[in-house]
Order: sequence, then C-alpha cells, then structure tokens
Amino acid sequence: MHNESESGATPAERLSIGDFARIFRRAQSEIHKVIVGHERAVEELLSALFAGGHVLIEGVPGTGKTTLVKTLGLVLNLSFNRIQFTVDLMPADITGTRVIISGSDGRREFSFQPGPIFCHILLGDEINRATPKTQSALLEAMAELQVTAGGTTYPLPPPYFVMATLNPIEMEGTYPLPEAQLDRFMFKVRLGYPGEDELVKIINATTGPEEAGVTPVFAPDEAAERIEALKRLVREVIVAPAVEQYAARIVRATQPDNPRIIGEQRSPVKVDVVNRYVSFGASPRGALALIMGAKVRALLDGRANIAYEDIEQFAPAALEHRIMLNYAAHSDNVDAATIVEQVIKAVRPTRV
Repeated sequence: MHNESESGATPAERLSIGDFARIFRRAQSEIHKVIVGHERAVEELLSALFAGGHVLIEGVPGTGKTTLVKTLGLVLNLSFNRIQFTVDLMPADITGTRVIISGSDGRREFSFQPGPIFCHILLGDEINRATPKTQSALLEAMAELQVTAGGTTYPLPPPYFVMATLNPIEMEGTYPLPEAQLDRFMFKVRLGYPGEDELVKIINATTGPEEAGVTPVFAPDEAAERIEALKRLVREVIVAPAVEQYAARIVRATQPDNPRIIGEQRSPVKVDVVNRYVSFGASPRGALALIMGAKVRALLDGRANIAYEDIEQFAPAALEHRIMLNYAAHSDNVDAATIVEQVIKAVRPTRV
C-alpha cells in the first residue's frame, strides 16, 4: 500500500485504505441524496468504477437508471455524455467521423470530429435498441480505451467508464446483446421496482418545491487523477492463492461437462443444475470480475487482503450475465441467479 510519508509522491498517490473507504462512502451518500433505495446497485456501480470495469444496468422504465448514472457523473465531477441508442444510430454517431473543413487560406482538409464517446463517463441508454454493428462500436473503447477512425487511433481520457442500460420489456424492435459483448461488462446490475415506503420518498423528493442537490467528492482539476490513484490502490490488495483457487473453482463450476466447449479437463465440482440447464458457463473474465470486486470490498472493510465472503458477495453481479441457459432452463423457469446460487453452495464446502 502507498505510504502517506512516501517522498516524492503526489497527494493522489498518498491515498490510504482509510481514504478509499471514506471517499467511497461519501460518494455513496451523495448519490443517495438523489437516488432512493437501490443500495446494493449503487455499491456495485461504484465498485466497478474503482475496479476499472464497465457496468450493464437492467431495469424497467422509471426505476432511475439514467438518473443514477447522471448523478454519478456529478458526484465524481467527471465529464459525462449520454447516447440514446435507436435502430437508426450509426457507429460514426458514437465514435465521431472525419469531416471536410476549410482553413483560413481557403484550403480544404479532413478533420476528425470526436463523437460523444469521448468523455469520462458514458451512458449508453437502451443499448439493445441499436443494431449489432452500432453496439460493437463500443467494444474497442471499453477494452482498449481508444477509438480508431479513418486509420488513426485516438486515446480516450482516463478514467473511462461505460454504463449501458437495458430495458427488459418492449422487446419488439430490439437486438439482444451478443454474448461476447455481454462478457465485456464487469458487472450486471439490476434495478427493481421501489417498495411502498421508497415510492413515498421518491414522490416527496421529486414533486416538492426543491430537488435534492449533490456536492462533488472531488474538485474538477483533481477528479481524474484521484480516481486513477484509487484504482491503482485497489489493484494492490493482496489475494491469497487459496482465494484465487476459490474464484477459479466457482467459475469452472458454472461450465457444463461438454468436451466440445471446455475440452477434456473437467471441473472437479459437479453441479447437477449446471449440466442440466447451462449451455455455456462464465468465461475467465468472470474470475477477474470476482477478484476485482472482492478487492474493493476488502478496502471498504479496512483490509489489505480479500476473503472468501468478498468473492461470494460479487458472484451474482459478476457471473449471472455470463451464463447462457438452454431451452430446458427456460421451460423449467430456471434463471441464472439460481445457477449461481447452487454453484456457490456446491463449491463453498471445498474451501480450506
């Protein structure tokens, strides 16, 4: 961990475990001035950001998906852009395009005009309403933090965080995200309907004379640097070999015993529901998401090493969207949440 008295270190580099927990909780508190409820969703969203991943948010209309993301940008004092995905949206509408401009000498030349993808926090609203070609325009930005246009590569400003929303209803005219693209998102966060008491708070907050305001956690000139330092702090959390093995075993247990898919090396843990209902299990990115989420959880508890419980807490968000179910699962009304729950139960007794 960084030592606060380390010579030559900038203020951002001298952040401690206590600083991380304090900043994280303060950001949570500011977000909840606007967002009522959704405590777990907010924590998973912030965890993904500080772990360096991206998030897919699923929820019915009116549950605050867009408001949540906009509030996050305000709280962290980062640049924010929103793209409303529609069926006629083209890749160049997202990444930007080359246009002809006239110089002062009258000469014309091509110049690249950046699209809305050039920001710190990008909200892709209803991403499943765009065609696969347009959806894939995000992949290079998410994976490599860059955009290639006209043979030239343009870097994106760090930190870079993509949040895409999915509307699970009104499926007519939508294009399901390919499994390879789903795998690029560290977590999938679900926003459900608010309870009766929460709904009353929402009514009071949004129909009164004043709307709630938030206080940014960082100053504008230090936000990006501080967040990058916090992300580096997360990576320094220690992971014991036994915990790494536990995360790997969970991911392997989500994969069915199909030699055409996983080869001859089968999982040491047999889970009946997996072989019965799963076509494809979680990829190695699922294990990485488990570890990175667990590192954030450890820092929030003031620990420099992760525990088994940290892994289990992020298993639903990290694995459910990476599990492909077969027709038998849909017929028997079995969902990915059930699969992950059964896998955790099967793997947990084997840990040391």
